[in-house]
Amino acid sequence: MIQYIFIAFIILTILSAGVVLWSKNVLYAAFSLLLTFLGIAALYVLAGADFLAITQILVYVGGILVLLIFGVMLTNQKGNKQNGQNNIFTESTNRLVGLMVAGGVFSLLFYTFARARFVDIQSNLFEIVEPSATTKSIGIQLMTNFVLPFEASGILLMATLIGAAYLSKKV
Repeated sequence: MIQYIFIAFIILTILSAGVVLWSKNVLYAAFSLLLTFLGIAALYVLAGADFLAITQILVYVGGILVLLIFGVMLTNQKGNKQNGQNNIFTESTNRLVGLMVAGGVFSLLFYTFARARFVDIQSNLFEIVEPSATTKSIGIQLMTNFVLPFEASGILLMATLIGAAYLSKKV
């Protein structure tokens, strides 16, 4: 049963990512990106990485995607104001370059998977492993062994927010 749910989320993620790639309307692409991010978070949950799933939802869906949608909604386009719509369409002219880059990434991943030794991995695959919460162990590691990099990244993010607020200020 869980395999069918996993396959359903894979199909949802791939189809919504395809809509992001091929949609000319930026708003439709942004909402399809929402489905892509949620599908990836569901795959993280099914893989047992609950911390990554919550981080995916908070950072990407809650932060980046909302910012993208606000940017689309607040864009002042003169061409669509007379009919009451705010459609933003894109012109994609670099599809050949995109296909070449995607083919290169695919061939690199294919080469990596072809060289992997999955037999060694499968020998430990069926051992009984006690499930544990990854969030607790990551939190303990962040607050004990990695407290300096954690605080440094917090200061860096705060400096970035102050700089963004300063740059967006009207003169």
